[in-house]
Amino acid sequence: MAFYYNEPSHTFSEYLLIPGYTSEECIPSNVSLRTPLCKYRKGEEESPISLNIPMVSAIMQSVSDDKLAVALAREGGLSFIYGSQSIEAEAAMVARVKAYKAGFVVSDSNLRPDDTLADVLAIVERNGHNTVAITDDGTANGVLLGIVTGRDYRVSRMPTDMKVSEFMTPLEKLIIAPETTTLKEANDIIWDHKLNQLPIVDDNGRLMYLVFRKDYAQHKGNPQEMLDNKKRYMVGAGINSRDYAERVPALVEAGADVLCIDSSEGYTCWQAKTIAWIREHYGDSVKIGAGNVVDRDGFLFLVKAGADFVKVGIGGGSICITRETKGIGRGQATALIDVAAARDEYYKETGIYVPICSDGGIVHDYHMTLALAMGADFMMLGRYFARFDESPTNKVMVNGAYMKEYWGEGSNRARNWQRYDLGGSSKFSFEEGVDSYVTYAGPLHDNVEASLYKVKSTMCNCGVTTIPDLQKNARLTLVSATSIVEGGYHDVVLKSTSTNMR
Repeated sequence: MAFYYNEPSHTFSEYLLIPGYTSEECIPSNVSLRTPLCKYRKGEEESPISLNIPMVSAIMQSVSDDKLAVALAREGGLSFIYGSQSIEAEAAMVARVKAYKAGFVVSDSNLRPDDTLADVLAIVERNGHNTVAITDDGTANGVLLGIVTGRDYRVSRMPTDMKVSEFMTPLEKLIIAPETTTLKEANDIIWDHKLNQLPIVDDNGRLMYLVFRKDYAQHKGNPQEMLDNKKRYMVGAGINSRDYAERVPALVEAGADVLCIDSSEGYTCWQAKTIAWIREHYGDSVKIGAGNVVDRDGFLFLVKAGADFVKVGIGGGSICITRETKGIGRGQATALIDVAAARDEYYKETGIYVPICSDGGIVHDYHMTLALAMGADFMMLGRYFARFDESPTNKVMVNGAYMKEYWGEGSNRARNWQRYDLGGSSKFSFEEGVDSYVTYAGPLHDNVEASLYKVKSTMCNCGVTTIPDLQKNARLTLVSATSIVEGGYHDVVLKSTSTNMR
């Protein structure tokens, strides 16, 4: 007969952390969130790649492109560029991240001189800032002809059909710099001339980058940036178990620092074959994560196949309906606890520590701390990052509030059939994800900083200042349904709803 687990599986919301002794050293500024990404011999060597914050972005069309990858690497995390696109397009995104020069921004708002004020207003609304580069062809690398900022127009006094050429600041009135300019030199020019932005152009007058005055303090304030040994931002990339023989070489050539097999369920021969091919052709030089799994057996299978880290979670994502459509999965907390125990057992037997990634089920910021306490070394987040300015989706107004589009890789919109591949025909048979909206939350930096401050504060309440100590010393308790209600506000009438409640 079938095997039945004795206890129900649980989610993060069913647990609370019990406070520990807080010493004078346990203050948020002393907390380190550095954590390993890839397997290593603990106590004998360092992990080949370590994150400075325990966050990676999900392998999703609506989350992880090159823009978000740069923003997250700046904070100390890592993005996995989505693989449900052509090999050439994914490799190009990876290459753009690796080629990105800190402080040198490729313009994302570009128009032609014959466009109109209405076009300016539309692009400002879409991208959330008012610096628009005017080029001969309306592209980010066209010949620079001028700049439009909020100081160049007044909507109340100008018709919306007025041509950009009539009110832009033309090239001859701009201060520009050659492409050989360093970031320090660019910032000196900005400060000397009291500029808000400095265009960087090549010998042919084509726009290369913009350097912004407001970014100066930001660059000085990001000591945790994820950089490789050449001082380039680090970036990951998603692959599948179908075209890996063509996709992996292209991603490696583009400079991807780590790969991850993107699949809803990882306890399969297909993932083992994918990892085996990578090991045969690249040895251990290419780091590869695998998953997803929800129990000890799945974890050990992927580790023995050669995975550098293992993702945990099936059906817990906010846009995932795998449990509804297929009836498989496990409560995220229970899955994580089970896999973490297997990870620790494997380490004791072999001396090799294999990091695990909690993927899905995180709704509130405190869930992040719970995931780390339950054994996760880092978390993969989709909905969380989809809400920010830097995610690749559109910002739209819905019922009077700004939202951002967010869809699952298993939705008809994404049509990422490779993610759910079981070795059959190459087609999308049924949905395992939905197409939705999430509440717009603003810049990535501000939100990540706020979320991680909560994590650090809670760790201090538990009497620890590192993730390994949290995993070792945390005390957790299951809570009843009544306790969950008690944990929020109750028996009061709210005056207003705080915008930062999550």
